Amino acid sequence: MPNYAIGIDLGGTKILAGLVNKGNGEVLHSIKQKTGKAKDAETIVEKLKLSVKELLETSNFDIAQIDSIGIGAPGQVDREKGILISAPNLNCTNLNIKAILEREFFIPTFLGNDVGIATLGEMKFGAGKGFNNFVCIFVGTGIGSGIAENGKIRYGATGTAGEIGHIIVDAGGRPCGCGGNGCLEAYASRTAIEARIMGALKKGEKSVITEFMREDKPISSSMIRKALEHKDTLVTNVMNEASNYLSNGLATIINFYNPELIVLGGGLIEAVDDFYYRTIDLAKSKALPIPAKKTIFKKAQLGDFSGVIGACFLEDLQKTKTPDKTGAFK
Repeated sequence: MPNYAIGIDLGGTKILAGLVNKGNGEVLHSIKQKTGKAKDAETIVEKLKLSVKELLETSNFDIAQIDSIGIGAPGQVDREKGILISAPNLNCTNLNIKAILEREFFIPTFLGNDVGIATLGEMKFGAGKGFNNFVCIFVGTGIGSGIAENGKIRYGATGTAGEIGHIIVDAGGRPCGCGGNGCLEAYASRTAIEARIMGALKKGEKSVITEFMREDKPISSSMIRKALEHKDTLVTNVMNEASNYLSNGLATIINFYNPELIVLGGGLIEAVDDFYYRTIDLAKSKALPIPAKKTIFKKAQLGDFSGVIGACFLEDLQKTKTPDKTGAFK
């Protein structure tokens, strides 16, 4: 019989929830809502509850038909206890999502890092299927990555492996949401790109992107694509700078981890082909020749649903043993 679960990708700008057939990875129904500008623990919890309720209503499923709820959150998590320890982009700390949702819906609920679950989804049904050792990197509100090692997700000694967004690319450089300075995320995330564009506009620089902007909306990946199609100088320069920094991070991964495959995802990667291909070419040119030649690059294949699908398999990970000394689940 089909095995159904609800997967939720809790992002910095939106919540995407899906009802998934775990047997084949098919997303049967989905809903999306914005997290909004006013983010705090209470708001996030209410939106998560609402997402589950709306998904069940629109799909005509009863909660009794659902085996589990899995949630991916952008930050550091305690997977065993289901606590969101820290999520700067959501303004949440020490939020026990597992306990709250289990009291509400009376079914097992599991929590993971958003990019970790996206990596799990791509490993099972997407670009990483058939690869034993690869890295998934998603460029969005922040920059995160997940590590697949010997067909399993590697979490590291403290469960925080894969924080590529916080590789230092400019010592003493721009402030980052993590509290540090000079992190990759502060230079190549969509948030950083938007900040650079808005800063230049405030200084009087001209750009066609102003024709696509709306007062109540952030600069989106599609707006950036349109500006690049118009060969806009400001946006081109900002994107090239971001590509330069992102390629530094990718070259570091190639040299240090020597993966078979690097999967790139997120709105910018999906929407702006030139950004994707330019970054890959630069990364290969900067990395050591032998590992660079062997590293394959792919775009994430599951699109927005990488995290939704992956979240549905968090229950399976919890049924296994805790991480061994290498940081990988047995």
